[in-house]
Amino acid sequence: MTLTQESTLVTAADVSAAAARIAPFLRATPLLPLPGERLWIKPENRQPTGSFKVRGAMNAVGVLAERGAGHVIAQSSGNHAQAVAYAAARRGLRATVVLPDTAPELKVAGARRLGADVVITPPALREDTCVALAERLGAALIRSDAFDVIAGHGGVGSDIADEMAGPVTILVPVCNGGLLAGVAVAAKSVNPAITVIGVEPELAADGAASFRSGRRTAWPVQETYRTSADGLRAPVLGALAWEHIRRYVDDMLTVSEEGIAAAAGLLWAELGERAEPSGAVTTAAYLAHGPSLPPGPVVAVLTGGNVGGSPLQAAGQQVGAPEALQHQDQDDQRDDGDGRSRDDQ
Repeated sequence: MTLTQESTLVTAADVSAAAARIAPFLRATPLLPLPGERLWIKPENRQPTGSFKVRGAMNAVGVLAERGAGHVIAQSSGNHAQAVAYAAARRGLRATVVLPDTAPELKVAGARRLGADVVITPPALREDTCVALAERLGAALIRSDAFDVIAGHGGVGSDIADEMAGPVTILVPVCNGGLLAGVAVAAKSVNPAITVIGVEPELAADGAASFRSGRRTAWPVQETYRTSADGLRAPVLGALAWEHIRRYVDDMLTVSEEGIAAAAGLLWAELGERAEPSGAVTTAAYLAHGPSLPPGPVVAVLTGGNVGGSPLQAAGQQVGAPEALQHQDQDDQRDDGDGRSRDDQ
């Protein structure tokens, strides 16, 4: 993909327009300080459908509804599918979603519960199946790094930049790069001194490889599917997302599977926040790379909490609880501070 004009990229004005369009459908997410650290958590797991994806999907579906579309379709590892299903239901549109046969049942069931027609396919056939169905059904295809999706996601960056004065570092999970692109554009439009860093699992680091080489680099699906972070298994950055990333993003980091599990446990123990592996990678990056990050506050975007069971228990089983977890009562059921118990997420 070659872009010859800056106007083809998402702008701060696009992010603002998206924020106004989707505001009635979102929940405000605060910044939560991690005790004893310079780390703050942006809990997008509190959004409807349990992930940040509702921001971009709600904007894209809203734009299509305004243009008269009646049927939308998307392919996803799970969270984008649920978000599109939710957005379509709120706007009175029909939704079809294509998911891989490796998708967690929690996410498949969620998409169905929200009213979408669900199609299951092998991971390598997701895109082709989705495109073919879009043509056959006459449905509008919503890619997870589409222009309007990126603009909707940008609100995460605007929120952080508006709330945190001065230099701050924002850590963002990376799948196909739509969230990272939106956060970078939006945050830096408010405060150019903000540092934006993408985070990937070591086992699915195609984005980091692209960032280092300066070229979009694809990894084989059989490699990216090794990570437990099922929402970050895309084998290559989206073309439009990449154009934003190479202009606005400052760095890319990777984290281990053990680090991801430990971070999920820490978020559960210290803050009562349920984090799926894909959402825990940013906290894992802070724990692994904190001393090398720029001075000042760090914000980790917790992108999703669609995971069953106890993240604390899972972390302890996989890697052994870090010191921060050892003093926690695993049966503690205190509120999150907004009236929700841990099991309400």
